[in-house]
Amino acid sequence: MGIDVTVERVIPVPCEQVAAYAMDWRHDAEWTQGIRTAQLTREADAGGFGAGAEVTRTAYFLGRRIDYVLRVAAYEPARLLDMVAVAGPLPMHVTYSFEPLPDGGTHARIRVRGDASGLYRLAGPVLGRKVRSSLVKDLRDLQRQVSRRAGG
Repeated sequence: MGIDVTVERVIPVPCEQVAAYAMDWRHDAEWTQGIRTAQLTREADAGGFGAGAEVTRTAYFLGRRIDYVLRVAAYEPARLLDMVAVAGPLPMHVTYSFEPLPDGGTHARIRVRGDASGLYRLAGPVLGRKVRSSLVKDLRDLQRQVSRRAGG
């Protein structure tokens, strides 16, 4: 059973600020549901964060601890961060995208695709709903964090 969930939100903060915060792995635990820790465990080929970099996350989902590694497949600062799980219990593909709006705000989008096999197959249809609920909360918390930083 596969999942493919996309959530969107308009955030009244400039796109560059929203994207910079969301794409910085050091902030993952501040706005991403269930994430307890995130660590850059492999730098990009050119150094630092970018395509080829890997971030190891420890999260809790459906009451279970999950350790997984996301490799950056595509990175366009202020616009796109596309990551693929290269280690962990659930094959997944996570895409963050950001578009500037004419009023100075941001159209933020998160898409998660995955293969709910093994133990997660038992969760069946609940998994997709839980992922959607978590992503909606992620964007809500992202808005809170960047609004606070922007002084609003």
